[in-house]
Amino acid sequence: MAAQDIKTVRDKDAAALKDEIAALKKEQFNLRFQQATGQLEKSSRIRQVRRAIARAKTVLREKSPKAKV
Repeated sequence: MAAQDIKTVRDKDAAALKDEIAALKKEQFNLRFQQATGQLEKSSRIRQVRRAIARAKTVLREKSPKAKV
């Protein structure tokens, strides 16, 4: 999954964002596991995934009807 800009994330609905967050968390877990075993080739991918999760969570919170933004 490539790094996405905020416009493409904002175009998704809440269900798609939740699915994306779940997939990114699974990828983050696998990357951390690879790092711990010394098999990780691109350590920068951990940072990219972490920021993609934060981006998706932020947009999801903005779309929430309870958000007081």
